[in-house]
Amino acid sequence: MSLPPEKASELKQLIHQQLSKMDVHGRIREILAETIREELAPDQQQLSTEDLIKALRRRGIIDDVMKELNFVTDSVDQELPSSPKQSVCFTDKQSTLLKKSDGTRMADSTTMLSISDPIHMVLIKTDIFGETTLVASYFLEWRSVLGSENGVTSLTVELMGVGTESKVSVGILNIKLEMYPPLNQTLSQEVVNTQLALERQKTAEKERLFLVYAKQWWREYLQIRPSHNSRLVKIFAQDENGINRPVCSYVKPLRAGRLLDTPRQAARFVNVLGYERAPVIGGGGKQEQWCTLLAFLCRNKGDCEDHANLLCSLLLGYGLEAFVCVGTKAKGVPHAWVMTCGTDGTITFWESLTGHRYIHKPTNPDEPPIAEQSKPLYPYRTIGCVFNHQMFLGNCQPSDSVEICVFDLNDESKWKPMSEEAIKSVCAPGATTSLPPFPPLCASTIDASVTSNEIEMQLRLLVSEHRKDLGLTTVWEDQLSYLLSPALASYEFERTTSISAGNEEFQDAIRRAVPDGHTFKGFPIHFVYRNARRAFATCLRSPFCEEIICCRGDQVRLAVRVRVFTYPESACAVWIMFACKYRSVL
Repeated sequence: MSLPPEKASELKQLIHQQLSKMDVHGRIREILAETIREELAPDQQQLSTEDLIKALRRRGIIDDVMKELNFVTDSVDQELPSSPKQSVCFTDKQSTLLKKSDGTRMADSTTMLSISDPIHMVLIKTDIFGETTLVASYFLEWRSVLGSENGVTSLTVELMGVGTESKVSVGILNIKLEMYPPLNQTLSQEVVNTQLALERQKTAEKERLFLVYAKQWWREYLQIRPSHNSRLVKIFAQDENGINRPVCSYVKPLRAGRLLDTPRQAARFVNVLGYERAPVIGGGGKQEQWCTLLAFLCRNKGDCEDHANLLCSLLLGYGLEAFVCVGTKAKGVPHAWVMTCGTDGTITFWESLTGHRYIHKPTNPDEPPIAEQSKPLYPYRTIGCVFNHQMFLGNCQPSDSVEICVFDLNDESKWKPMSEEAIKSVCAPGATTSLPPFPPLCASTIDASVTSNEIEMQLRLLVSEHRKDLGLTTVWEDQLSYLLSPALASYEFERTTSISAGNEEFQDAIRRAVPDGHTFKGFPIHFVYRNARRAFATCLRSPFCEEIICCRGDQVRLAVRVRVFTYPESACAVWIMFACKYRSVL
């Protein structure tokens, strides 16, 4: 089942409103306290999940909730009968949509069998410093529960590693699946197995046909110009499990709800997610690995392709015509970035790793050398192809240089398109070969004020210890620290909007705070992690920052201010500013 992001957000909001209306959380807390008080032995004060579920069932909480939260599926042409017959038609099922029910019907087992999207599970490891590592990514086929007695089944799955370790087992996971509410009529296991086998056959056939088409498209592309063989035209890419997928399947329109208000804020969010190249064993070049969106967001870091795919998906969600560009930067380093096409023909490049935006103005190579042509500010050198969730186009212009490239994507003499129908067969929502629907972004769980204060206190301690080792005393000035806050807010605002504001007020406040005959020095720095010790070690590597931290002189006063700006998925931008003022002695 493919649920559009806007529908998923609406559904989530409806469920939340209904649960709040029924005061489910309060009732659960009361039952939890009552169960611990009355049913557990004095020496056993920990309640397992199963014990809590049983208690909720006994008191009718689960039944009450499920009576209120009923869903039905709509077919395109007609409503499902209220009492469907026990018959299954093995066809290529289209995606179904959930809608709010009138409370009289539930989706039946036959309809649920048509929901082909697997459950995507991602396993990550977090160390004591908060660094995450992707351990495993698994797509669970859940529909076996439709043919089990009482709607309960247990599975044992083997989790494999990722990247270069995708063939190495990392462990066994025991899973228990249970249907809530129980189905009125279960299917036979034979019916379920037959449907799954039919879908696998159709999937294999679709993949085979798309591969045949892609090979034919590539031969035609090389016939235009043999030198095209050296261009970065990326049709397939390996995911974290080593599975080759069409690149178009990594991008889908993604709406951020109320978590991100503007496309530029979305670009800032993608920018603060960590950058990490896929690990490679030995030398020889870059390891190929494009992460699925869920795996990327779970570990909060990834390669340039992961950032570009996410940013393109978000910009598509904002209604922009966005594409992922695959090409090179300086020195021929492969790179991916995002491009948007304005209705007036303006081409804008978005660098997903920095959040910077560049307007592309093509250079005309036929103009006389005397004509003055501006030098591009963007770091991109060549471009081989562009793509999104519906289109794939290969650059077939005489030169693949970005500087002189013309981005008229409707001109087939400049951009060779792939068949949109072929792309749709394997990448459209509901296609059995496509990735599951993107999960909605989650709000940050970080308390910005508390986290800012914690990091600031830790940095004060680290600075004091460092100066003590140098035989220096440390005197902090709280007022000076507070005056640094507007500057940090201004820096983040500028990163998000490319507009500088508030600098005049900050400078005026500092001039008033620093007496005549004294010198003020400040050093701002930006991080995307919250490890104070790691940040301090990085700051000391800067001679400007070290000069402030190790400041010697008369009436030395130190200040440090930390400001954490939170974004969805608990990503954050951490701004730190060290400052000092001292009496100048000539």
